Amino acid sequence: MAEIDLVVRYFTSYSGVRLPLRLVGELAVEDMRNRNTFYRGGFAADGRLLRCEKMVYGEIEVCHEYSYHPDGRLARAVIHAGGDDPETIDYPA
Repeated sequence: MAEIDLVVRYFTSYSGVRLPLRLVGELAVEDMRNRNTFYRGGFAADGRLLRCEKMVYGEIEVCHEYSYHPDGRLARAVIHAGGDDPETIDYPA
């Protein structure tokens, strides 16, 4: 994924079964001190979720990276889970 400035926000969980994940239960930065598990979302300036990380005890357990078609629909999801090769899901235009 190309390097761009992301707005980072923190969440307790996600909802739904379709991609991209919908992060819910936003947490303030000051609430993060005592959390062992949370989701860290990286958002583009327009609000689209580009990167989602499930954090467990300070380590990334699962990471999703998203790219979008010009019309805003999901174009690709790359899912990194553990040490396995990432899974790539393409969504045609």
